[in-house]
Amino acid sequence: MARRVGLTGGIASGKSTVSRRLAELGAVVIDYDRLAREIVEPGSPALALIAQRFGPEAITADGSMDRAHVGSIVFADPAALKDLEAITHPAIRDLAAAREAAAAPDAVVVHDNPLLVEMGAAAACDVVIVVDAPEDVQVARMVGDRGMTEADARARIAAQATREQRLAAADVVIDNTGTLEQLTARVDEVWSSLRSATRR
Repeated sequence: MARRVGLTGGIASGKSTVSRRLAELGAVVIDYDRLAREIVEPGSPALALIAQRFGPEAITADGSMDRAHVGSIVFADPAALKDLEAITHPAIRDLAAAREAAAAPDAVVVHDNPLLVEMGAAAACDVVIVVDAPEDVQVARMVGDRGMTEADARARIAAQATREQRLAAADVVIDNTGTLEQLTARVDEVWSSLRSATRR
């Protein structure tokens, strides 16, 4: 049976870099950011429900979701965010399950999910990997690499699970405060232990 690995980390923690390296090493990576886009493609059931809940303004002229419009509503209103998640999370889970079912029986399937803890999905994984960096490092990366203001960066961090909540769910922690070479070496080491556990 495929080994189910949950991979998560706060914004700008380096999770995407770890995910890319695991894919290079042979993992079947299910990217939840990509799933979140797929489930709201024009004509999808989830998009119809979003239009019902958030009004026709939630759909652009070409039939796709107006992310900026919906984002402006849900980031200002926790109840609206819960409504959106009630539509999107089940659809994402179903699509992820279908992708996992298509993997080879001896595969290491990595669920690359920034909301692994928030969605309550950590418990369903054989192993949970958390890519970790202190908040000040995350903020510096968002300001330096993404051109965000410090206030915006801290607001994004505050909207996610706390560092403590993520670490509490972790079986494996990958510290990403060093160089890219150090990060790659650590990911390779983790991969090696995942593969040996799958073969047992």
